Amino acid sequence: MFPGGGQPNMQALLKQAQKMQQDLAKAQQELAEARLTGSAGGGLVEATVTGSGELTALKISPQAVDPEDTETLADLVLAAVRDASAAAQKLQAERMGPLTQGLGGGGIPGLPF
Repeated sequence: MFPGGGQPNMQALLKQAQKMQQDLAKAQQELAEARLTGSAGGGLVEATVTGSGELTALKISPQAVDPEDTETLADLVLAAVRDASAAAQKLQAERMGPLTQGLGGGGIPGLPF
């Protein structure tokens, strides 16, 4: 049912759909360009991801490298990547959440919400 019992204005619906599509494309572009950094070990390891979650950089301090204990280094790398990914997921939810609610709240395939 439509308010007032009338037929929907197809032109207005089309404009609204086009605006939603433009807003969604803009938000996706902003996510692709955003860079978020996570760290572990008090900054010994830093990981940078895009807003869409793609790992783009990994910085490892020489103090984090112990040839006798590569397991700790691996743990630090994982923790830094997870920290950065969590920041990317938060940004995705902030930018995409309001837009996807207008699409029935089903989310966008490939995004974690």
